[in-house]
Amino acid sequence: MEWFHEFYNGVGIAIKVKRKIVDLKSDYQHIQVFETLNFGKMLVLDGKIQLTERDEAFYHEMLVHVPMITHKNPKKVLIIGGGDGGSLREVLKHDPSDVVMVELDKAVVDVSKEYIGIDCGAFDDERVSLFYEDGIVFVKNCDEKFDVIIVDGTDPNPFSEHIISPEFYDSCRKISDVFVTQSQSPFVQQEYFLKIYANVRKVMDAKLYLNYVPTYPLCLWSYIIHSKSYPGYEVIKRRYGEREIETKHYNPEIHVSSFSLPNWVKELLKSSSP
Repeated sequence: MEWFHEFYNGVGIAIKVKRKIVDLKSDYQHIQVFETLNFGKMLVLDGKIQLTERDEAFYHEMLVHVPMITHKNPKKVLIIGGGDGGSLREVLKHDPSDVVMVELDKAVVDVSKEYIGIDCGAFDDERVSLFYEDGIVFVKNCDEKFDVIIVDGTDPNPFSEHIISPEFYDSCRKISDVFVTQSQSPFVQQEYFLKIYANVRKVMDAKLYLNYVPTYPLCLWSYIIHSKSYPGYEVIKRRYGEREIETKHYNPEIHVSSFSLPNWVKELLKSSSP
């Protein structure tokens, strides 16, 4: 057996792998799939862990269910990125009528479907329309409105940089009621995290919420959401029950508590204010 290592800002994570299943370069990135000793299959893009079977629900459920529960009746949803299918799987639990998914790299979808399968058949659902194109081009030219837009982007790379721009976020704001994006680690990726937060805040009001994902950089992860209103605990609990959603990690209590920020995060956000 060998070890897979990922490093960031002087620290890192090591995961023992049984074998390498996929190792290829698409037009956009280096795609690898490993079978690990303790975390199941693991998807790696450009040397960065995107998911493991063991903890992917920690990430996908918090990215998806917080905005979907925030909306009173999310029937039309747009997902930008998310080529592994985890976000799509979670969105479908809310019984939407129409889900549009825009993924730049078809190879990620193909590899994820064939070798990982966390979508659980979501890619083949008749309500799903899948487009392979640049997310910013899609939203800028889109004349449709969506109840919820979910941005499930990758770690920083030349192809993802433009979907953290104010221009991209403003285009999303114009065509959505509720918007959410993952926003990296506020602890070990502060520069990129603050850039995302500042760019979102340039064009819309937004709130930050936090969660932990064991195989992401030092576990702590962040998300930014925009909505005209935010339901309280009783409404969240009722919607969660009425929609009969089954989850591994997310629940109404975690939904509410995830918006309670540590003092150091509050100070970090203040430092980024204009």
